[in-house]
Amino acid sequence: MSTASVWPQTATTAFQLAAELGYDGVEVMVWADPISQDPAALRRRSRQTGVPVLAVHAPCLLITQRVWSPKPEERLRRSVEAARDLDAPTVVVHPPFRWQKRYADGFADLVASLEEESGVAIAVENMFPVRRFNREVSAFQPSIDPTDVGHRNYTLDLSHTAASGADALTLAKRMGDNLTHLHLADGTGLPRDEHLVPGRGGQPCGEVCEWLAARGGQAQVVVEINTRRARGQADRATDLAEALLFARLHLGR
Repeated sequence: MSTASVWPQTATTAFQLAAELGYDGVEVMVWADPISQDPAALRRRSRQTGVPVLAVHAPCLLITQRVWSPKPEERLRRSVEAARDLDAPTVVVHPPFRWQKRYADGFADLVASLEEESGVAIAVENMFPVRRFNREVSAFQPSIDPTDVGHRNYTLDLSHTAASGADALTLAKRMGDNLTHLHLADGTGLPRDEHLVPGRGGQPCGEVCEWLAARGGQAQVVVEINTRRARGQADRATDLAEALLFARLHLGR
């Protein structure tokens, strides 16, 4: 379960809910929440709840451009260090923004070298365009599709495929054995990042999970849904429990 799934609650709530609902672990979204930025605090939450940290999402959102460092290269390095401290095998990162020219120019080499040095998989995520003046514009360099560059590890986000109009199963197959991380969510096809509970939108969430299961690989499947409109903790828990049951059903578990 991604800790982003409990926003605006903190990572502490995410660990508690993950333990109560029976999730195998959490992906920590590093952002304004001070606990998410502190590997020692995360280790304590993990020990207290018995829920391991299985992935770290680097702070690469627009709202996290100052977390840890204003330099995106340093934020990625810190994310890898945090993953190693937490024994998490994976770091999730977005492609560079277009205005991060120096970072974008060296991004593929930086990712490859950090993976080689650390042994941590850095899974580059597919994104989606934004609409301005009735035109679709990509904010990412070179594109919203990380397979345009080629990396050793990818994250497939099914809310992002919905927002971009991409064929999720086709993209999954293009990522192939390099698909190491799945953000399980849904979307209706609106041009925004909805992160619905899987099964409530139009994405082939079940088919992608079944394809992953049939491959027999070790890809991580992470529920990353939006519960900010939940009327209370019980509603939030209900959505997260439904998403977990959906994942286990379609993964054959």
